[in-house]
Amino acid sequence: MQQNKLYVGNFPYTVDESQLRDLFTAYGEIENLAMIMDLETGRPKGFAFITFSTQQAAEKALEQNGKDIGGRALKVNMATEKHSRGRGGRSRW
Repeated sequence: MQQNKLYVGNFPYTVDESQLRDLFTAYGEIENLAMIMDLETGRPKGFAFITFSTQQAAEKALEQNGKDIGGRALKVNMATEKHSRGRGGRSRW
């Protein structure tokens, strides 16, 4: 299975999408960059998902793990699929 999607976290809330794109575009073509935003405040939550066009580009971009950005060490790793947990429990009715 090809894995070309990265989780990028622990960056300062002041970092915007263009800064992330500039940081990671050196590793290869970015197909999608999804910066996760707080729905109530509209501000970034400090993490994003970046999908590269190739697995090789994503693997090279792992070099950014631990890089200091604004006094914070980036966390960069391969994104894992989140499985739906369903809504267990008993019905009230």
